[in-house]
Amino acid sequence: MKPTDFAIHLTGFLSVYLPRQKNASNNTISSYRDTFKLLLRYCQEQKDIPVEKLNLDMLTHVMIADFLEWIEKERKCSIATRNQRLAAIHSFFRYAQYEEPSGILHFQKVIALPVKKASKPSVPHLTPEAMKHLLSQPDKMTVKGRRDLTLLSVLYDSGCRVQELVTLRVRDAVLENPAVLILTGKGNKVRRIPLMKNTLALLQHYIQEHFLDKDWKSDYPLFVNKQHNKLTKEGIAYIISQHVVSARKASASVPEKVTPHMFRHSKAMHLLQAGVSLIYIRDFLGHEDIKTTEIYAKCDSELKRQAIEKAYPDLVDSNLPDWSKDAALLDWLSSLK
Repeated sequence: MKPTDFAIHLTGFLSVYLPRQKNASNNTISSYRDTFKLLLRYCQEQKDIPVEKLNLDMLTHVMIADFLEWIEKERKCSIATRNQRLAAIHSFFRYAQYEEPSGILHFQKVIALPVKKASKPSVPHLTPEAMKHLLSQPDKMTVKGRRDLTLLSVLYDSGCRVQELVTLRVRDAVLENPAVLILTGKGNKVRRIPLMKNTLALLQHYIQEHFLDKDWKSDYPLFVNKQHNKLTKEGIAYIISQHVVSARKASASVPEKVTPHMFRHSKAMHLLQAGVSLIYIRDFLGHEDIKTTEIYAKCDSELKRQAIEKAYPDLVDSNLPDWSKDAALLDWLSSLK
């Protein structure tokens, strides 16, 4: 059977264009691949179109819009996920219009599909007190406890994404002065994050305990599980959840659910509250656009209150008269039944 134009272009998009021309990360390629797996499933199950017969002419802007409604309503995906799927489809059709110029009008109708507006979510984060309680939970007397403490401290102090933590190698922890952590973020972009003295001390002890005088292990994952395999995102989430249970017994300030990304949000909020510039926080977190970082300033109600107090004079008189000395008022209140 002759391959369809959709099969040919999708193969080129995922296996050549994204990795070789766009230098997209493996995570990005996997996300785009999953989008098209869902689209193929939708076409087969909902539209009764076999995968081997699907061509580009069938993928109209109307069908793509229906697909987006399906993943939101039937699969209960969030608007953010819906928009992420649409971004992958947009990228594919931009690629296709250069490969198949005869269909450019059809492709541009798909590209013109707008993202769906969503309410701005709050930024879930821990207070400094809650973070301190959480980081005090691992048992320093055990190997596992020392690993967990180092892992959680690095996750918070570096403000890294969980995927960046997963891919850390031993060589990425530079312990000489100036001590830095080399993180590989989205789009394979590398940034160097300074290590604070407490986290540095934990990392030095951890590496001495596990990798001392073993230069051949420099490319090994920095954090591993019991089987000495690289920790997964799910494994890190599980470690956090274990310590959250014990932390909540010590302090009600610790939320019931703490995700790895909340460590990143918490670090950003704490830096902002400490007076660190948004420009530095942007570079620290690896954001491309300062607008992404500004979400932390918008969500910090305490900073807003402090700014308003500094900007405006104290015009409201909060002093109230002592009504308990008003005999007439007391007599009237006593007469009420």
